[in-house]
Amino acid sequence: MMKILMMMIFMIPLCFNLNMFWMVQMMLFLLMFLFMNLMLNIENYCNLSYMYSCDILSYGLILLSIWICILMIMASENLYKSKYYLNFFLFNLVFLLIMLYLTFSVMNLFLFYLFFEGSLIPTLLLIIGWGYQPERIQAGMYLLFYTLFVSLPLLLGIFYIFNEMNYIMIYFLKFFNYELYLLYFSMIMAFLVKMPMYFVHLWLPKAHVEAPVSGSMILAGIMLKLGGYGLLRVMILLQKMGFMYNIIWIIISLVGGFYISLKCFCQVDIKSLIAYSSVAHMSMVIGGIMTMNYWGFMGSYILMIGHGLCSSGMFCLANINYERLHSRSLYINKGMMNFMPSMSLWWFLIMSSNMAAPPSLNLMGEISLINSFLSWSWMSMLMLMLISFFSAGYSLYLYSYIQHGKYYFGIYSFYMGLSREYLLLMLHWLPLNILVMKIDYVMIWF
Repeated sequence: MMKILMMMIFMIPLCFNLNMFWMVQMMLFLLMFLFMNLMLNIENYCNLSYMYSCDILSYGLILLSIWICILMIMASENLYKSKYYLNFFLFNLVFLLIMLYLTFSVMNLFLFYLFFEGSLIPTLLLIIGWGYQPERIQAGMYLLFYTLFVSLPLLLGIFYIFNEMNYIMIYFLKFFNYELYLLYFSMIMAFLVKMPMYFVHLWLPKAHVEAPVSGSMILAGIMLKLGGYGLLRVMILLQKMGFMYNIIWIIISLVGGFYISLKCFCQVDIKSLIAYSSVAHMSMVIGGIMTMNYWGFMGSYILMIGHGLCSSGMFCLANINYERLHSRSLYINKGMMNFMPSMSLWWFLIMSSNMAAPPSLNLMGEISLINSFLSWSWMSMLMLMLISFFSAGYSLYLYSYIQHGKYYFGIYSFYMGLSREYLLLMLHWLPLNILVMKIDYVMIWF
């Protein structure tokens, strides 16, 4: 694990070299294949080195992080053309990747907290530095204060555990079970805001709408998964409390997911609609983890990987339209099938994955989550039906509104899709639908 970290650290000087934009991407591809070839022991932690290790949960999420960072560089060609603080952008991206890598691979709970919060800084710089509208400062503040408000209790909770047990290795937490209300709430809230759970989700649409395409991709692809990863790790420690209080989060996530799905139909901004759909999907993940059963843990992990690829792909599509029309409004983006028929196919493929059509990972994840909800209580069926139905509804709404209809006559110049963009979309879609063949790895990790 240390060798991967070293490779990333030594990529930082490359970022400040002139004309090394695509070289950084190639190095990340190399890193990706090196990491894929790690020997993985599925039952336990493996690849131990100093403070780092890897189990199947970390492995999938680190792989996703590297992959999304590669695609972020590919999507940000406009920065390369305009030379807009290019070296700092690359440095920011590699630094963010290092932070994410460390978050997913450290074994020490305090270090996990440190890198969990550390990944906030490069994201904030991405939004404020390369965002499009003046409101990006406000979006950055929302992101910062929502996250920091609940992260201090998490730190205190970690110190309390260390004080009691004298070690905070994540692997050993399973030998302890606490029955403390304050510890339970302080450990969980930080992850619920990061996910984001309904009621504390307001920073997400703000941040997404103001962020550049790379910021949106990393936010949707990885930052939301940090919360899920933290919950999966911490829930083992809080089982007794979980059996008493998890019902609160399950109810909030089911009702909130349904309400947010309805809210998607009210959006007129493409990015805003995709951001709200992320909240709806993540509410399913929260509920699945909170049911505390095998299917729930498994389904939430699969859906996190699936949603990371799918949501990132949707933000790429939105950006491709934005680069042509300089607007994210649904009304102006109408009738795109007339201009870019090939792009219409990619809209369809990625939208269909978003509504959990086979053979995408989202389908496997949602089936597992529905299993877990129903084994928890049959009454959750009603909300699950509504969430699944409306998730297909707003995906179709977005697709049909953008692709069909009369196009906006204000369009004065236009260019077709580039091969880079088609490749970018294919690299989102292929893993999302090919990984289903290797679903057995995920099914036995717990």
